[in-house]
Amino acid sequence: MNKSLTTTQSKSIVAQSNNDITYYLNLVAKSPMLDKQEERELAKKYINNGDLDAAKTLVMSQLKFVIHIAKGYSGYGLALSDIISEGNIGLMKAVKRFDPTRKVRLISFAVHWIKAEIHEFIIRNWRIVKIATTKAQRKLFFKLRSNKKRLGWFNKKEVDAIASDLGVKAKTVLQMEMRMANADTQFDAPVNNDNNNDEKNNWAPQSYLKQKNADPAVNFASYDERQYNTDKMLCFLKTIDKRSYDILQQRYLNEKKTTLNVLAKKYNISNERVRQIEQNALLKIRNLMQQ
Repeated sequence: MNKSLTTTQSKSIVAQSNNDITYYLNLVAKSPMLDKQEERELAKKYINNGDLDAAKTLVMSQLKFVIHIAKGYSGYGLALSDIISEGNIGLMKAVKRFDPTRKVRLISFAVHWIKAEIHEFIIRNWRIVKIATTKAQRKLFFKLRSNKKRLGWFNKKEVDAIASDLGVKAKTVLQMEMRMANADTQFDAPVNNDNNNDEKNNWAPQSYLKQKNADPAVNFASYDERQYNTDKMLCFLKTIDKRSYDILQQRYLNEKKTTLNVLAKKYNISNERVRQIEQNALLKIRNLMQQ
């Protein structure tokens, strides 16, 4: 199944009625279900003959289950239509890998792919700053979300139980809980200057984060100096002998640094002699630059 099938089939239907999720749900409800034998026959057609119509039929027959799974993730503050779209992509990946010779229904095989794609989407979009980057952290993220039955922090017993269940340290559980409790901060949030205690109210990051190299004049002067030194160094390189120049070029100027051994074989000298030539040339250029 090619990339176009993965992207267009899953997202275009949801967008047909200006993100009207009701229209999409009604459309999916009309899709016929398949029995076990029909699933196997269609899967064989797709695997053996590359029949995309057969793959499409398989996908359409399971969209109801994707919606059911996606509704379980509606508490993350993300659009249900987006979650369904990601679940559909997971379903298509499952159809591509489904083996009809195994005694398992498509949805039983696809549910792991659907959830994996939805999990990845939620992790990417739940916060501007990523709060879970490793596999263990992702598992911990969803475990904490599902176990959060009340407001407030977990007690020690709850922390220890989750840590034991996932095989992580209690400290890791506490760190993830703290990450989830923190909200994104607007960089240029309005500052209340009516209060006399301005320092207390200037909490927006733009009020205390400063870019030290923001002065254009300073930046230009720095660039101009670097450019002058670069031109000066290239000019001095022409004053050394051809062999020394070649050694410096291959040791410092080329993208891939040449080893001493390779240069020694090239000039039929020892590695130590190459190193001496290199150091003498560098010393000469350094003295010229300091004049």
